[in-house]
Amino acid sequence: MDWQGQKLSEQLMQIMLVAFSVIAFATGYFIGSFRMMLLIYAGGVVLTTLITVPNWPFFNRHPLKWLDPIEADRHPKPQPAVSKKKPSKSSHQKMQMVLSWCLDTFLIVDDFLPVLFIFEVENL
Repeated sequence: MDWQGQKLSEQLMQIMLVAFSVIAFATGYFIGSFRMMLLIYAGGVVLTTLITVPNWPFFNRHPLKWLDPIEADRHPKPQPAVSKKKPSKSSHQKMQMVLSWCLDTFLIVDDFLPVLFIFEVENL
């Protein structure tokens, strides 16, 4: 199944499921049968599955053209360059500042927690 076939299959699936759900609800409502509604919807799901899941020929109208293995070996895929830069001191210093701020904030909050707890207990 090609890319356009996958798109067509998904669109068919969505349209068919919505159509069968509307038909099933309307039929179940007018007949007054929940069982009939579920049977119609289940039949719609099965029919939708049989139409959209198999690789039917109309889903493969635009096949992809693959390279021959010999041709692929002649033109290897370029490899990305590996950079071995060390982090600059400024980013290292920024990280230290952020960690220091977080630690200071935690210690300040940690110092106030017992005070807040005692205040809550005394006000009960």
